[in-house]
Amino acid sequence: MQLQLSGQKIDVTPALREHVTGKIDRLTRLDDRIVSLNVVLSVSKLQQRAEATMNVTGNSLHAEAIGTDMYASIDMLFDKLVNQLRRYREKLCDKHQHEAREIRQAV
Repeated sequence: MQLQLSGQKIDVTPALREHVTGKIDRLTRLDDRIVSLNVVLSVSKLQQRAEATMNVTGNSLHAEAIGTDMYASIDMLFDKLVNQLRRYREKLCDKHQHEAREIRQAV
């Protein structure tokens, strides 16, 4: 999996980079078909924003989180990505189970 971490109006410190790479483990446990993850951290006055676009085989998922602390924003961002990835995987499983059920009924 490719990781691209960038910052707008903020320097990406080694601590922030380590925090993001530590959270990636949650995503890879759910699905090993993640192609790339682009994370953008930005600051504007009182808002700390974290945005991410995750490319999975056959789809692209996007999430963003805004908070007063960058670490909390990153945590919320990865919670949203985990939920989206879980829902996406359930749709795939449900779709394939539905097709298999139709085939069994036809035979």
